[in-house]
Amino acid sequence: MTPLQREIEERLAAREPDVEVLLAELLGGETLRVFIDHPDGVTLALCERVTTALGELRERYAIEVSSPGIERPLTKPDHFRRFVGRRARVRTRGVPSDIRAAAAPSRRSYTGELVGASDTEITLAADEGLVTIPYAQIRRSNLVEE
Repeated sequence: MTPLQREIEERLAAREPDVEVLLAELLGGETLRVFIDHPDGVTLALCERVTTALGELRERYAIEVSSPGIERPLTKPDHFRRFVGRRARVRTRGVPSDIRAAAAPSRRSYTGELVGASDTEITLAADEGLVTIPYAQIRRSNLVEE
């Protein structure tokens, strides 16, 4: 998790405690995109409240707040555990030796069924076989439409 995402979570904890920040990313250094979730769903009114709660950040960035959509980002171990059995795309941070793959271990992107998620790594049933990836090596991950 980035320091910016931590800051956003801290700001929202008091004002919108049921909001989960799924991903906060900077686009071009000028736009801050924040994907949120809520037990009752994400509405336009909730997005507006979150944007208002991030007032100080609006002075530095243009802010886009939205629901995760079909291709929901997966950024935390709990996210991966919640969606075991679903298809996901995982992009890695290069080709480190601690990614274990049945074939083609030099790839940087894997798509397949999420079959396991521990506190330290995920296991994906990709087309080329089982791939085990430590969280530290995941650059970006999201669900894919089935």
